[in-house]
Amino acid sequence: MHMIETFGSRLRKLRESQHLSQTKVASLIGVNKAAVSYYENDSRQPPLATLINLASTFGVTTDYLLGVEKKRPLNLSGLTESDIETLRYIIEKMVAANTTER
Repeated sequence: MHMIETFGSRLRKLRESQHLSQTKVASLIGVNKAAVSYYENDSRQPPLATLINLASTFGVTTDYLLGVEKKRPLNLSGLTESDIETLRYIIEKMVAANTTER
């Protein structure tokens, strides 16, 4: 049985993956710690502006946070165009290799 990821569980995973406390996330997005706790426990949903701030803070899309996108996008911030092109090339080669193996 596959457990459906909720907004709160995705938010918690993102926060923990970056070793951030609820207090730090609250500070980054302009809310109090209790609000972050409510969001992570699915007790409350954030307003749109807060949702956008969360997505920006964690380098993901709002669709990912809301569960529309199933896969977490790669955060490419801080990479040069050359770095990004290199990653695209590697990904294309890996996709081609996996396609021919089937």
